[in-house]
Amino acid sequence: MANRGPSYGLSREVQQKIDRQYDPELEQVLVRWILAQCGGDVAQPAPGRDGFQQWLKDGTVLCRLINSLHPRGQAPVAKIQASAMAFKQMEQISQFLQAAERYGIAATDIFQTVDLWEGKNMACVQRTLMNLGSLAVAKGDGLFVGDPNWFPKKSQENRRIFSEDKLKEGQSVIGLQMGTNRGASQAGMTGYGMPRQIL
Repeated sequence: MANRGPSYGLSREVQQKIDRQYDPELEQVLVRWILAQCGGDVAQPAPGRDGFQQWLKDGTVLCRLINSLHPRGQAPVAKIQASAMAFKQMEQISQFLQAAERYGIAATDIFQTVDLWEGKNMACVQRTLMNLGSLAVAKGDGLFVGDPNWFPKKSQENRRIFSEDKLKEGQSVIGLQMGTNRGASQAGMTGYGMPRQIL
């Protein structure tokens, strides 16, 4: 964590709510996937949220992960180096985030650099990595390593092509959103402004 004191009041409640979203089971799945995807040159992290955060904090593991999802010679992060300097670590995290967005992760699904570096929102980090894994499985380019069942399956396009006859046939059917042509009708209705006839 950064050199920041404990939070109080509403800030503390908000931080506790964010912390409760962290999923230890998802952490285990993500660690297994990252270790399988990156190969033997990545060490296993300490269990728990803090261990997971420290493991990813310098950005080297994330950069190796995103590079492993690209063919040789097309790695998006050219230079990966471990550094103890904060700005270098944050720079590598931001390189990973830019590469993940180019890979196909929506900008709304990507965590902020400080979410990981300060450990403020590790649940958001987990969601980004889970979306990256799902997208890697869905691409089906042979670069994903691990069990595809670890991640939720992305929906695939299912385009349907109808003939002109079918399309014209559908124009003559009254859709249920427009009501029905059976049942009550306006037969016997009087015009506007006329009093109702009570017999």
